[in-house]
Amino acid sequence: MNAETSTQNPFPTSAESTGGSSGAGGLNGEASRVRRMAQSLHEAVDSLEQKLGHSSDRMMGLQEEYGTMAREQVRANPLAALGVAFAAGFIVARILR
Repeated sequence: MNAETSTQNPFPTSAESTGGSSGAGGLNGEASRVRRMAQSLHEAVDSLEQKLGHSSDRMMGLQEEYGTMAREQVRANPLAALGVAFAAGFIVARILR
């Protein structure tokens, strides 16, 4: 490495002067742009979190509903449930073999 590249920081901070056309005013502009971008990303994450929360609640309701229906079917027809469970186990065993 030569002396010019060894003293130059490839990642200048706001405390360092870059010496080019982007002085302190340019860095402040970049910082405000980064803040705006971060704010918009936070808003997007919050929106996604709300949507997933509603979907999760709906899925939990469906799980309870179908679980209740399955219990009722098994209580009403225990031999049929046993036959279906045996057939499903037999098929899975054949596939995994």
